[in-house]
Formats: sequence, C-alpha cells, structure tokens
Amino acid sequence: MQKESNQIPSAETEQNTGLRQYFFSVARRSWLFAVIIIAALLGALLYNLFFPAPLPISQNEIDESITNAMASATPPAAYSAQIYQTILPSFVLIQATRENSAADDEVGVGSGVIINGNGDILTALHVVAESNEIEVYFSDGTQSAAEMIAAEPENDIAVLHPNQPPELIVPAVLGSPNSMRIGDEAYAVGNPLGLTGSLSAGVISGFNRSFTINESGLVLDGLIQFDAAINPGNSGGPLLNRYGQVIGIVTALAKPKERDSFSGIGFAVPIEVAGGAAGIPEY
Repeated sequence: MQKESNQIPSAETEQNTGLRQYFFSVARRSWLFAVIIIAALLGALLYNLFFPAPLPISQNEIDESITNAMASATPPAAYSAQIYQTILPSFVLIQATRENSAADDEVGVGSGVIINGNGDILTALHVVAESNEIEVYFSDGTQSAAEMIAAEPENDIAVLHPNQPPELIVPAVLGSPNSMRIGDEAYAVGNPLGLTGSLSAGVISGFNRSFTINESGLVLDGLIQFDAAINPGNSGGPLLNRYGQVIGIVTALAKPKERDSFSGIGFAVPIEVAGGAAGIPEY
C-alpha cells in the first residue's frame, strides 16, 4: 500500500500566491476607481446638458436692470396723503344762504364732517347760523339740502342732517385730544376761500386756550391751538391727528389788527366737547 506524504509548501510557492493576491487587489481597486471617474465624467456631461451655464450679461441688460430697480424704489406715501384719503369720504362742503334785504342773498361756505351712521354732520354754528337754506356736498359728488337738528352756541357747534344722505355713509373715526401733546402733528381739511377739499399740515401749539368771537363777544374756552394754515371756509372742518382721527372741529382763526400781518394761529373745539351736541358720550 502506498503511503500519502504530507507535502509542505515551499517558500517560493507562498510568495507567488501572495503576489497574485496583491495584484488582484490592486486591479480591483483600479477598476473601481476607473468606474468612479467615468461616472463622474458622465454626470458632469449630463448636468451641463440639462443645466447649461448662463450666458454672460450684456452691458445693455445691466443698465436696464439698474433702471428698473431705481424706478421701482418708490417711497411710501406720506402721513398727510394717507390722512387725506382716510377723511375724504367723511368730509362735507357746506353752503349756507342768508337773506339780505339790502343786496342779493349772502352765500357762505364752510366745512363739516360726517360723525355717525345716520349721516349727521358736525360743523361750526357760525357757518350755518341765521341761514334760511343749507346745502351740503359729499365727496362722492352728490348733494342734498340739510337742516340743523342741534346746536350748542356756547361751543359754536351745530349738527346738520341731510335730507338725502349719500348712498354709502362713511362716518369719520374720532380720536382723543387728551392723548396728544404740544408738537404732535395736526392736519386741517376744509374749503378755504372756496378752494374745496384743501389739506394743510402743522402741529399742536397749545391746549385749553380761550378765544373771543368779535361779532358776538362770545368767549370759547378749552380750545385746541394749532398752526396748520386755515382761512374762511375752513370753519366747521375736522382737525386730525396723524392717524386720520378727528380730534377737533375748526372754529376760529386769530386775526391781528394790523392789515398786513399773518398770525397762523387757529383754534378748534375738542371733539369730545363738539360731539356732545350729536349725542356722542364723552370718552
């Protein structure tokens, strides 16, 4: 019987086996690296195909872009513009006719503001006092005869009710002069010298002022003093704060005795006082 012999691998055989394994490992890594490189190149090719690089911008396109950006940089509207648009639907022009036996009937122009959902109008009493005909004109272009339904002579305040209120009644928002200070913005809307729907701007100059009406000698107390320009035709119009809220009813303009001087001092009845004639509670 032939005996099996245990053969021990020689050193040369082990060396050859190690070399083969080494070269096989190197070849496999090289193949994986080549696959990665090819995939990356293919990905870059596909990306450039579907997402091509943008074309360079010309100088004309740059100039046009700058021009459009500058044109769109419109500053926001000033407080005064916003205030005017807020009060306009509530603003009223008042025309009062008084009989005059010595000449033609006298027609006076004043201002007013709608203060409730009934369309009642708050104005200065001297605008409509002793008139036999009152006509009111609304911002929507309509007009109506009106009658005086309440008056407070001690405050120079009257309340009018139009026979035909506008189709859309927009009462003004009332503010509180008690929350204001000297130096706060003040805006007056009226019809000075017949220039309808005029806006003037200024500041609050003082509180709790007194003023004597020359014609009657009536003394008005607790008035708001302001320096926004007003003229005949502003009387009865609203005095507004920076939020478009009515804080007073314009009643008087200080008139210096010197003919060529200008005072620039106006007075308004606080809305919490003026509104009492229309049944608005104090607040």
